[in-house]
Amino acid sequence: MYSVTIMTAPKQAVGCVDAATAVLGDKWTPVLLRFFINEDKVRFCQLQDLADGINPRTLSARLDHLEQHGIISKDATTSISRCEYSLTSKGRDSMPIIVDMESWSTKYAPAAP
Repeated sequence: MYSVTIMTAPKQAVGCVDAATAVLGDKWTPVLLRFFINEDKVRFCQLQDLADGINPRTLSARLDHLEQHGIISKDATTSISRCEYSLTSKGRDSMPIIVDMESWSTKYAPAAP
């Protein structure tokens, strides 16, 4: 008889970089969070304009992801059919990471052609 070993993924340790990148590490999330640095509330259409090139479905998915992880909260105003997003305290705690990423990029990213 053959024996089969099933490999399972190791659990993410608290404080592990993987835990942060699972929330903040996709293509658009840091770009979107950057727009919250100096704003209390940001509307969907503002984010779409600021993040030039993002597909509305992708934007919606990223915002849902951030909301599920407690980084932003969604305030749907019923009198005006629009949603405003704001950072939670957990989201504000992520801002130094975004600011550091922006600083690092300014210092080391290759110049645009």
